[in-house]
Amino acid sequence: MGTPQSDIDIPANSPTQLWRIKHRDYIVNYGKSKDDYEYCMSEYLRINGVYWGITTLCLLDQLDQLNKTDVISFVKSCQHSSSGFGASPNHDPHILSTLSAIQILTIYDAVNEIDVESAIEFVRSQQQSDGSFSGDKWGEIDNRFSFCALACLSLLGRLDAINVDNAVDFILKCMNFDGAFGCKPGSESHSAQVYCCVGSLAITGRLHFLNVDALGWWLSERQLPSGGLNGRPEKLPDVCYSWWVLSSLAIIGKLHWIKREKLITFILACQDNETGGIADKPGDLVDPFHTLFGIAGLSLLGDTTLKQVNPVYCMPEDVIHRLGLKVQMLN
Repeated sequence: MGTPQSDIDIPANSPTQLWRIKHRDYIVNYGKSKDDYEYCMSEYLRINGVYWGITTLCLLDQLDQLNKTDVISFVKSCQHSSSGFGASPNHDPHILSTLSAIQILTIYDAVNEIDVESAIEFVRSQQQSDGSFSGDKWGEIDNRFSFCALACLSLLGRLDAINVDNAVDFILKCMNFDGAFGCKPGSESHSAQVYCCVGSLAITGRLHFLNVDALGWWLSERQLPSGGLNGRPEKLPDVCYSWWVLSSLAIIGKLHWIKREKLITFILACQDNETGGIADKPGDLVDPFHTLFGIAGLSLLGDTTLKQVNPVYCMPEDVIHRLGLKVQMLN
């Protein structure tokens, strides 16, 4: 007898339509009470959370619900003198926070509000001799940081600031026999790492290095009978993989290799019909992270009530068009 497949059951009374206005209100009201325990404990994710919320509102075509001046002021307060951005004011600069800052400012067309050259220098300084990137001065290496560096610099039009060939060489060393990627060479394949590596190769125009059929097969096998997607074999489905897996499939031209309607059913079932927002699984607590990636997944699946999302940057497609950015995509 084979190993039973891990999955969930979708309740019969689950939502079957997208509650756009409830999601708008959930994001707009999130964090208004600065004394909430959840708000205080998520300070280390603050600028990432702002990016998740703003991008969600963009895709819902509701960005005007936030005060642009306040958002830009907060982002500026997170930049260190002659360096990158921290998660909140007075937090150490990190490449994850720096990408979120650049994404937010790019959406608002306000990159000129910050010290751009210092941000570029911070990203450049994180590249190691083997082409990899550390997240900050403490030296953790992960190809998530490679993607952050490449995405940051491409949005700023400054890929010339780093050694792109070395960066690509490191990413390719993370490819496994199954065509997917781990966080470092020799690490287990994981859907989120696949997105980071495939996105990096799309930005640098190196998708020809992929074993597209093997990778597409591995990604499509992440879909479970419930319709949801998991991050690696024998794990439960999670709405966030509606982004990590789908975006990767979109980039390599294999989006049709999963069952679209079943995934839509799964994502819609994870909504909260009282508060708005989307959770990781039906019945769990909602949060901005899963709300964004659920909405972005539905956009990739062709929901015409949402704005189109770019599968490489997880930003509105019209913003990427405004920048004139061209990334490689396979048909």
